[in-house]
Formats: sequence, C-alpha cells, structure tokens
Amino acid sequence: MHAPDGFIDVPVSAAAGVLAAGAIAVSLRGARRELDDTAHPGGSGGAGAERTAPLAGLVAAFIFAVQMLNFPVAAGTSGHLLGGALAAILVGPYTGVLCVSVVLLLQAVLFADGGLTALGVNITTMALTTTLVAYALFRVLVKVLPRSRRSVTAASFVAALVSVPASAVVFTLLYAVGGTTDVSIGKVATAMVGVHVLIGLGEAAITALTVGAVIAVRPDLVHGARGLRQKLKLRVDGELVDAPQTPQTAEPVPAAARSPRRVWIAGLVTSLVLAGFVSFYASANPDGLEKVAADHGIDKQAQEHATADSPLADYGVKDVDDARLSGGLAGVIGVGVTVVAGTGVFWAVRRRRTADDERAETSSPAGTSV
Repeated sequence: MHAPDGFIDVPVSAAAGVLAAGAIAVSLRGARRELDDTAHPGGSGGAGAERTAPLAGLVAAFIFAVQMLNFPVAAGTSGHLLGGALAAILVGPYTGVLCVSVVLLLQAVLFADGGLTALGVNITTMALTTTLVAYALFRVLVKVLPRSRRSVTAASFVAALVSVPASAVVFTLLYAVGGTTDVSIGKVATAMVGVHVLIGLGEAAITALTVGAVIAVRPDLVHGARGLRQKLKLRVDGELVDAPQTPQTAEPVPAAARSPRRVWIAGLVTSLVLAGFVSFYASANPDGLEKVAADHGIDKQAQEHATADSPLADYGVKDVDDARLSGGLAGVIGVGVTVVAGTGVFWAVRRRRTADDERAETSSPAGTSV
C-alpha cells in the first residue's frame, strides 16, 4: 500500500507530512514510557530497560521482512502486511508507530518503495492509522473477552483485520482532497475497501500467529498481554469472589524473563530467512493500491522515484544477475539495516528518558529522589 510520488498533490502531501511529523514527535515521548514499562512494569527502568531497544528494533526488522512476502488475495491482486497492529500489540502503540515509520523511511530511501514526497501520506495511512485503530479496538476487546492468552490472540486477529480497510479509507479521504486524477471517489473507495478487507484477513492471520507464538514462550514480552493474568477465585458463603493479590498468588515471572536473548535471536533468524529466502516465492501480482490505481487510471500521474537508481531499488542488488540471489541479498541487507536503525532509534529514546529521570532526581529538594 506504499503510495508513490504523484498520486496525491503537493499541498495535501505536505499536510500529511506535517501530521506524520507531529505523530512521530508525540510517539517519541510516549515510547519512552512504553520502553520503561515493557522492561520493568511499574516504570522503574534500570538495566533491564536497556534490553527493550533491541526488541523494538527486532519488531521493525520483522515487519520489514514480512512486508516482502506478498500473498495473493484475488485474481491478479496481492497484499502484504502493514504491521501497525502487530507492532502496537507487541511493543505498544507509540513504539509501534515508530517501528512502522522506520520501516517506511528505509523502504523509501534504500529500496525506492513508496515516494519520498509521499512519505507523510504513507506514515499517516500505514503507521499512524493502523496502529491507532488496531490498538484502540484491541484494548476494548481484551476488556470484554475472558482474561486469557487466547483472548489476546483473538483480539489481535480482529484488531489487525479492521486496521487494514481503515487504512484504505484514510488513503481514499486523502485522495478525495488531493488526488491528481479525475476519477470517481465512490468507485475508488469501493475498490480500495473491498480489496483491503481481503488483505486484512492475511494481516489478521499473520498478526495473530505471531502474537500467539510470542505469548506461548514469553508472555511477559507482549505489551498488550500485560495485566491480563487470570484472577484467582475464592468461595465465600457460597459465592465466588476475587482472591486478594499477594506475591504468592500472583503469576510467577518465568526465569527466562531475565534475558530476552533467545527470543531476539530466534526473531532475527526468522526475519532473515523470510526476507532472504521465502520472499523469492512471494506473489508478483500488484498489491491492492497498485491494482486499484491501474484499474482507475490513478497510476497515470505516478512519478519516477527519486532513488530509482539506488543499488537496492525494487528489492534487488544492482549488478547481481541471478534474481533469487539478488532479491535474497537485498532482503538480508534490509533486515540488517532495519534492526540496526530501529535499535539505534529506540536506544536513543531510552537514553533520553534515563537522562530526564536523572535530571529530575538531581533537581529535587536536598538532592532526594522523586
């Protein structure tokens, strides 16, 4: 669903860029709290919090890898993961916006995927919309469903499913205001929502399977699963009441929680295999936006990408003739660059939070901690 340059006019693209920049600024502040809380519920941070930056960077790399796996959804049309729902549930909505934004930036700059002037549009539709819609719906569902890990997985499925057509609706609204071709918005909306409902089913399956797999081995690493352990019940005078929470009745923290290294290694290897090998077998059909654009003449205004001559343009390594090797190398490079860039961003966010806390402590009366 990466919009190229030329689909949306300059004023609306600029406005979307301002909106995206504001969302990223807000997300940077929110991510500081999420990265603290993920590592140490209660927000105390500490050495354990430093390990959350690599985990968030890994989520970005995994999204990059899975986005290379276009899957068929209809005759002549394919789809791929958007990733907002997955990122929000795994690492939190603010950090999720940053994860997908990092992926979109690297895709535009290195792989000529998604226009540079359309970057604000793509962040608005693919990062901001999907993350906010998915996480808001996810939180509602986990409150009304039974408190269990299966409920988290089921809520992940529904939230991811809804987030994709929501993204299509937002793109259609942007096109209605700033579209560069004279086409029926009603037809565009019907086509966009229709095909992206089908793509949403694939997104939902990928999201639910991934969240379920992580919950099965390390539920403490899933942001959306925190605080959902089943309450113990006691029978008092013939009625069931909630048992008081004590250190003995609380769910024990697994010993492996001291280090997420195994999960990180497994996730990185999985991402490398998906991008470096499985991606060769992805569908070559145009994705939902490309198909709708071709069918309705929207693509007539598409402009050549500013980095079309990049050594990694179109997810292939320049001057490598073997298609399998070229695509595989590009995928591996992309995963590596994304995990390094993402980890760097989140490490910087964490360090900023730590520095702010230290300044607050030193500025408190008589040097006492706050």
